[in-house]
Amino acid sequence: MLKVCRLISCWLLPAMSFALDQAAYTAAIDLYAQRKPIEAQRAFEALAVANPAHGDIQFYLGRLALQRNDAAPAVVYLEKAAALSPRDSRIHHRLGDAYGLSARKAGLFAQMGWAKKCLAAYEKAVALNPENIEARSALLNYYLLAPSMVGGGKNLALQQAVTIKQKDPVAGRLAMAAVYLADKKYALAFQEYEEALRANPTDYTALFQVGRLAAITGEQPERGLKSLRQCLELKPTENAPPHAAVHWRIGFILAQQGEHANARQAYEAALKLDPQFAPARASLKELP
Repeated sequence: MLKVCRLISCWLLPAMSFALDQAAYTAAIDLYAQRKPIEAQRAFEALAVANPAHGDIQFYLGRLALQRNDAAPAVVYLEKAAALSPRDSRIHHRLGDAYGLSARKAGLFAQMGWAKKCLAAYEKAVALNPENIEARSALLNYYLLAPSMVGGGKNLALQQAVTIKQKDPVAGRLAMAAVYLADKKYALAFQEYEEALRANPTDYTALFQVGRLAAITGEQPERGLKSLRQCLELKPTENAPPHAAVHWRIGFILAQQGEHANARQAYEAALKLDPQFAPARASLKELP
């Protein structure tokens, strides 16, 4: 009888050690949602030790690595997540992001391999869930940015934008604006963003994109500044550029207008929020 009890105990202990602590898991997700990456990383790492076969834990660790711009661990975590949850569209979308980041960091000869993996992951994410607008938007951006030899093409991007607009009119306007921006049809891009804002005046992404477009083109600078300053009054959505990026774009427009002192303050505000935000540091060095 004693031997039987010991055998049962041996069987139960591994199962118990891998049982998900739901409270700890919920707390980790809350830390992630609150944009506390260091605390969230520690929480998910602890959960991963006890639950190595839990796909969502690997997914969040991968997303945190992406936020740090750290390609190698992002690929490891998200490939493991995809192996554990092969039918999850969200995971394949972010795996595509990880492959894309790896491509940007790779040498010339390795870039093509990473790019092909990126495209395959995005396409699988869309195939698994055709209603995943974020994955479709990522695929659209790939088509716009990638050369034709690795599957890019503006016609493919336009087709994707049309599909997005059919499924989600507001997201579709942002998608069409991205296509127009790639074609340097800036007036049409501004028009799409403004239509999106008529539907939702506090759309953080649309407001940011108006400011970004103003910074890139030098057109409608006052409209761009107004939109970016409105972003600072709103909480960024999960996948939107953070407030550090908003301050940087504000500084960029101010620098174009010759307001170097105010531009400096904006760049410094970006770095105060995120000391690792390289674009603001680079822009700060370029000021006279």
